[in-house]
Amino acid sequence: MTEVVPRLAEVEADVQGLVEAHMETLLGVRFLASEYNTGPVHGGRIDSLGLDENGSPVIIEYKRGTDAGVINQGLFYLAWLLDHRAEFEHLVRDRLGTTAAAQVLWSGPRLICIAGDFTRYDVHAVREHRRSIDLVRYRLFGSDLLGLETVASVSGGRQVARRTRRRAVARAAADVQGPLMVELASTVDEVLLGLGDGVNRVERKQYRAYQRLRNFACVCPPQRSKLLVYLKVAPKDVDLVAGFTRDVTGLGHHGTGDLEVQLRTPRDVERARGLFRASYAAA
Repeated sequence: MTEVVPRLAEVEADVQGLVEAHMETLLGVRFLASEYNTGPVHGGRIDSLGLDENGSPVIIEYKRGTDAGVINQGLFYLAWLLDHRAEFEHLVRDRLGTTAAAQVLWSGPRLICIAGDFTRYDVHAVREHRRSIDLVRYRLFGSDLLGLETVASVSGGRQVARRTRRRAVARAAADVQGPLMVELASTVDEVLLGLGDGVNRVERKQYRAYQRLRNFACVCPPQRSKLLVYLKVAPKDVDLVAGFTRDVTGLGHHGTGDLEVQLRTPRDVERARGLFRASYAAA
């Protein structure tokens, strides 16, 4: 046996290059630009710019070790981004196309800070801000392994009282169907939000996404007799049951995830709890 010792990168650029090369796999974020120049007036360079699975703009800042300035630096760039929306949308149009640019979601821009470690003061600081911030600790193991651990995740402007969120979900379901779908949508919302700390909910017209660093569940508006939930669980690892779970790999649908779960009754929600937890753990 050989002990694989965790270590920090030699230089910050090593972490940045690794994340940028695999950003969608690691963070669920599509890469847009590296070392993006914010112009002579602002006088800065954003380490990485991206667009997450739900269309939210993402700024990623890196530090090799522990650096108290990474959060303030990221917030400085986030303020610049909100003042330069047209410039960002132009960048998205150039890199990802007009459809992606038209779907940019400005209600919840995100800051992801990736560093060797964070202090308890950093964790406290992000909870005092009204921004969506993720603190992620990295470690390299040997020559070919990377570990990412979410230290803190705050939803910022998207965070509202849970009771308010439940009422909003209930009203949305009531507009489409009757009391059964209202109660089912509220139950699913409560279960997904209650899976653990740092769960953010993102509202899109076609679906609601529940995310940690990445989406782990997407819930579509209720149909006449069922509620569709898409999960980040590999269908090959699940015993598929007709009328309850379905492999939608390669099939077009709203939201993200290759496993479709069909919910018709509260009993179905109980049956799906294990799948919800597995998808949450994977995110």
